[in-house]
Amino acid sequence: MLSLLSTLGGLLISGLPKVLDFFQDKADKKHEMELAKVQTERELALAREGFLAQQKVEEIRTDQIAMQTEAQMQNAALAHDQKVLEKASTWVVNYVGTVRPTITYMLVFELIAINVWIMWHIFSLPGVITSIDDVIKFSDVVFSEDEMAMLGGIIGYWFGSRGWSKK
Repeated sequence: MLSLLSTLGGLLISGLPKVLDFFQDKADKKHEMELAKVQTERELALAREGFLAQQKVEEIRTDQIAMQTEAQMQNAALAHDQKVLEKASTWVVNYVGTVRPTITYMLVFELIAINVWIMWHIFSLPGVITSIDDVIKFSDVVFSEDEMAMLGGIIGYWFGSRGWSKK
């Protein structure tokens, strides 16, 4: 039951960014509507005064400066990353994109190592395993409900996030 809940929790948590994006988008749209209203009122006031053409020229100039600044910042960041990665070895360059999945790999490999050690310990004790019923009994120890809950949460997060990103 706990593994089912943790898997469901992993699926829901992987969708949390989309839910937060929805509320952020809603707030942004409300803000944009208020800005558009104020801007429309300003344009009408300027049009009455005859300053509409000058305002359009200034808006175009401001937009161009903003685009140039953003492009320069992005190019500087990419150049910095490229400069750092030029000095790094090939495996470091390849590894840079896999940091978060690596943490997941480490956790899963740790679970596998612990399970293998528990199985080896159980099977190495003489007379403990005498029938298939003993194997089933000890499988509850090796594959505990808490462990399956943790693994279900991880799998739910990684594979659930794929489904949320398509919606």
